[in-house]
Amino acid sequence: MKLDPHNCYKTYISVKNHFTQEKYDYHKYCGKVKSSLESFYKRKDRFFFEKMSRQKSDDDVINFFIANFSSCDDPQSLWIGDIIKEGESVYSDWKKKQQSLSYFFSQEISSIFSYDQFDDVFSIKGSSHPKILKKFLKKEISLETMVILDKILSYRKHFDKKLSDPVWQFVSMKIKKYSPFIHIDIFTFKKILKECVL
Repeated sequence: MKLDPHNCYKTYISVKNHFTQEKYDYHKYCGKVKSSLESFYKRKDRFFFEKMSRQKSDDDVINFFIANFSSCDDPQSLWIGDIIKEGESVYSDWKKKQQSLSYFFSQEISSIFSYDQFDDVFSIKGSSHPKILKKFLKKEISLETMVILDKILSYRKHFDKKLSDPVWQFVSMKIKKYSPFIHIDIFTFKKILKECVL
């Protein structure tokens, strides 16, 4: 099933709102946003949405925007022009990762725990950032791995209580917002984690 151009644009807005607004939840509101057809046709970028609606299925459109907003450093500042220019490349990389998520997770987990003990990676000393966060900020591990580890260990809420700095708050929101879009078999990923840690 294909979306019409206006609904394609509304999907863009709803995914953007999900990743940038604390209170908006894509799943809770079923992706619904207010947008008039009249205002849509006044937009200079509407041709991008018209082209996308012809080329992609409903699910592809949603995943395209999820890929772009989850992959960028700051979803709030992601401009539609950047998505038009680089979106397909980002989406292609994202799809490859989703198709081999267990492999990517295994590789990143192995690199994390090859030098550090399990507890050291998650320990918070004073107000300093834990190693897991530092590795994410250095792009040594992906947002997907941060999300999967949280699904297994529920570390995010513990960090929320211990860390009040804006850097962690920003990352915490990214993990929280991306988590509902990562569908995994917890048992499989727990097994991968145990094999890498032990």
